[in-house]
Amino acid sequence: MATVLSVSGSPSATSRTARLLRHLDADLIAQGHEVIPLDVRTLPAEALLGADFAHPDIVRATGLFARADGIVIGTPVYKAAYSGLLKTLLDLLPQYALTGKTVLPLATGGTTAHVLALDYALRPVLSSMGAAHIVPGWFVLDRHITTGDDGGVVLDPASAAPLDQVVAQFAAALDRTAPTTAPAPVPATR
Repeated sequence: MATVLSVSGSPSATSRTARLLRHLDADLIAQGHEVIPLDVRTLPAEALLGADFAHPDIVRATGLFARADGIVIGTPVYKAAYSGLLKTLLDLLPQYALTGKTVLPLATGGTTAHVLALDYALRPVLSSMGAAHIVPGWFVLDRHITTGDDGGVVLDPASAAPLDQVVAQFAAALDRTAPTTAPAPVPATR
């Protein structure tokens, strides 16, 4: 199965975006995928804002992108665009960091007026970074993400069903593109 990097671009410690992603991570794990969560807010601000490409945490994050077969990118929408925190990380990645990757863009926000941020703000950046396949993303209203009595995420049925569909499309795309065997050894040349 595939390795998936699940990236939360929310600056909030109580982020609905991150909770939504961790909920979806569990679904992908149940399907047999390895999922690695990355909350961009945990990276050092001075490294992100100072564009410190050599900072060990930035190098590690870059390595996680390189290792992943698929990437789920979640962001809250602010002023009709993805978060500035996510932008700072994307700016530090190599130009073609998403080459060969399957990507699922997700966004959360307070109003459906922000739904086009996925297609007009985030998707062009992901495409310019070389993503092999960007599956249709999904926008989830903040009020559709709540916490259940057990502490788990509860999604409003209006968002849950379509979200299940886009995650299924992402998983199917991963299954088609993920390596099934180790690459053959390269013969020695003389």
